[in-house]
Amino acid sequence: MGISEDPNAVTREGGLTWRVVAGWLVGITAALAVTGVALDRETGLAPFLVFLPPLIAGRGTVRQTAVASVWTILVIIGSLIRSPLPNAAATASVIIFAVALDGLSVVQAVRRVRQEREISRLRSAAAALQRQILRPFPLATAELVVHGLYEPVEEDSMVGGDVYEAMPTPYGSRVLIADVQGKGLPAISAAFAVLNSFREAALAEPTLTAVVDALENSVLRHNSFVAQTGEEQRFVTALILGIGSETTAQAINCGHIPPYQLSEQGTGQIHLGEASLPLGLASLSPEPRTVTPFNFPTDSTLLLCTDGITETRDPSGTFYPLEDRLSAWKHLPPAEIAPTVHHDLEQFAHGKLTDDRALLVLHRRPSSPDASSIP
Repeated sequence: MGISEDPNAVTREGGLTWRVVAGWLVGITAALAVTGVALDRETGLAPFLVFLPPLIAGRGTVRQTAVASVWTILVIIGSLIRSPLPNAAATASVIIFAVALDGLSVVQAVRRVRQEREISRLRSAAAALQRQILRPFPLATAELVVHGLYEPVEEDSMVGGDVYEAMPTPYGSRVLIADVQGKGLPAISAAFAVLNSFREAALAEPTLTAVVDALENSVLRHNSFVAQTGEEQRFVTALILGIGSETTAQAINCGHIPPYQLSEQGTGQIHLGEASLPLGLASLSPEPRTVTPFNFPTDSTLLLCTDGITETRDPSGTFYPLEDRLSAWKHLPPAEIAPTVHHDLEQFAHGKLTDDRALLVLHRRPSSPDASSIP
């Protein structure tokens, strides 16, 4: 398979432009020439150029590496013609070594570029899979516009153990945010089971408790299946909301972080009472899960998140103070809240984020326009 490249191409992040490559070639060649003249060792220093193509092969394109190799070989040959070595064998050895090493540099560049393209294809496939499983923001219903972010800790997977959904149903808008215990492919499998179950139950079940019962059963079935293969059974924390045309919304909290409200009347965490057990653990409690109503007026905003945000620590071990930061952001447009939180989170953790992160920003529409119209 051939490698075709734009002559002005730049490699993946951290790659080299042609201007940089040309600067290296001319600058290093000139530096060696000046040093060689000063030390009366022009021929002795010119062969050091042979190590420049391997350096470019690690970051540049195939064509940049090939140009650097040809340049290096021509400069070395020209230097040897101008100031030959004591015997022909030494001269031939230097030229053969330069051709061999620079040729290997081009081969290495070809292999690296192919690997990067394969990785890029895999990431594109993963991104397409993510778009099919987790719909991209913003989401819209008659009652809500939902912005947010989703950042799996394993970047190459593109999908993690956190899932979300917001969808219109015959019973109003229904929203899910969930976090599967653990990480890796087994957690992703459990997350998909919960997400698919929610999409079916939210449309079919008239009550929020029936939706949660369906989610509970999906986790139990998943755990029963994975137990046959020897994998670890998992539980899932989840927050399920039902939002209709009234200003009072409903919530069932299955061991998850309660929502935060951002409004002119106040900013802070909404008290939903004692959370019930996570999905998959309902049999451990004799008490059934119950619906908790809360006030969600028009033109106000809710923030839902997973513990990948609230349990992020700074280098000293302090947890991220999300609730303390929200008052400064309540006047931001809803579309800007999620990226603002994420930027602040990365600065707080000095870039060392160790868990999947999902955040939903639910803005209550002031009226009920066509759900396809997103401000």
